[in-house]
Amino acid sequence: MKEIVCASGVELLMDYLEGVLPADVRSAVDAHVAGCPRCVAFLASYRETPRLLREATATRIPADLQASLRAFLRAQRGLSE
Repeated sequence: MKEIVCASGVELLMDYLEGVLPADVRSAVDAHVAGCPRCVAFLASYRETPRLLREATATRIPADLQASLRAFLRAQRGLSE
């Protein structure tokens, strides 16, 4: 297994988080992350993404804002209401 660097580690991230990497690859990623504050932060943000998306999509936009946004988008596309 080649040494893991930030760029190659990103490509393995989803499999790493899902626990499906071969043991030697997982060990290499673990060793890299243990000594790389940047990757620790990236990994933490990657783990938070699903929660943030759930919260963002659970929020309802008020009806008046929806109507205003639709009117704006129609105007941008050259459509009339």
